[in-house]
Amino acid sequence: MSILDKLKGLLKGHEDQAHQGIEKAGDAFDAKTGNKFQGQVDTVQQKLADQVGNRPPTDNQR
Repeated sequence: MSILDKLKGLLKGHEDQAHQGIEKAGDAFDAKTGNKFQGQVDTVQQKLADQVGNRPPTDNQR
């Protein structure tokens, strides 16, 4: 069993909180770097959200 599988098991039922954490961490990184790596951070946030699954709807997805 991989680490990612273990994390998915721990996050099951708490996907919304995980997504909030992913967004908050990415926003904090952007703030610290002055948005210098915003494109890369957005890509990583999307990939992490895909791995967590059950992405909650946001205002941008309408």
